[in-house]
Amino acid sequence: MNITRTIACAFIAQLSLNTAIAQIPTRDPHTPGYATATELPDGAIPSPTANGNFIIGPTHNPAAESIVQENVPQGTIYKLTMESKDSKIYPGIAREPNTFGTPDPSDPAKLVVTTSHPAPYTRHIEVYVPKKYVTGTAAPFIIGADGPDHMLFTVLDNLIAEHKVPVMIAISIGNGSGDAQGSERGLEYDTMSGLYAEFVEKEVLPLVESQCGVKLTSDPAGRATMGGSSGGSCALIMAWYHPELYHCVLTYSGTYINQQWPYDPKTPHGAWEFHEHLIPESPVKPLRIWMEVGDKDLYNPNVMRDNMHDWVLANENMAKALAAKGYPYQFIFARNAGHVDRAVKAETLAEALEWLWKDYKP
Repeated sequence: MNITRTIACAFIAQLSLNTAIAQIPTRDPHTPGYATATELPDGAIPSPTANGNFIIGPTHNPAAESIVQENVPQGTIYKLTMESKDSKIYPGIAREPNTFGTPDPSDPAKLVVTTSHPAPYTRHIEVYVPKKYVTGTAAPFIIGADGPDHMLFTVLDNLIAEHKVPVMIAISIGNGSGDAQGSERGLEYDTMSGLYAEFVEKEVLPLVESQCGVKLTSDPAGRATMGGSSGGSCALIMAWYHPELYHCVLTYSGTYINQQWPYDPKTPHGAWEFHEHLIPESPVKPLRIWMEVGDKDLYNPNVMRDNMHDWVLANENMAKALAAKGYPYQFIFARNAGHVDRAVKAETLAEALEWLWKDYKP
């Protein structure tokens, strides 16, 4: 393919994406085929003791825990960096600017990217250590994608002070840059394998312990993952492929769609495979999962025309698959909410964390 045609295809793909995003429909939570859910009064959110499917909104007021409280001790934030040249797992890639990819003529669900190449990056990490942490003790912790996540740190300050969650470390890891197929972020977050969890285990956690003066628990019940969009699918991927490392997962607008690259015949539809095959056809894993999606969440028919790029449908399918297998989960459908909606996160993150950790016993 010559460069002119490559640029033209990229332009068409981006135009299709922009048009789709501009025309995102508002989905009705009572659409036939969606999970049956309990609709709560406007302004209410589920109890942290409740499982199942819930509808909230359209008003989203921030929870008190999402706001800094002057009388609450603030944790210490450590700032770390990692260079791609020092990683044995992710030495770095990037996709050329203003390029995307083209569907495989023999399989429209497979995207061919020819403009990705090795490229360096600097990764930023912020580590939250609560005031109540006792040096030398093995602490529970939560891994967050697309860091830094200062809202998470504030909520933890307040929840720990209220004794609603254990005294825990939060490790907010920046991605390696870019987005979607052919990018470093896409490689890290959308790949259906245990590699990212192994990167965290081998390269991030030892750095955190050595630089921040903390000890992290090896108990998977005391380890959680969280993220939004592809960071959300990454959170589940980490725990799914390494349940011996993580038992708790929290996702906003999880990208449970067909976005994996490079193509893998074992999971040809990327994270769409979770609700299509993996969860229904696998033994139940020891996972506890909290999920959210917005009624105006992403819907992108795109150039692939594979019918696997509807974030709302993907999350609805996830809720049904989890329920059918008997997983402990809480799923929130938020009215008047977009992709990884910040107002919804401010309203629900405290409840989500409390739900996630309510059965934890150190």
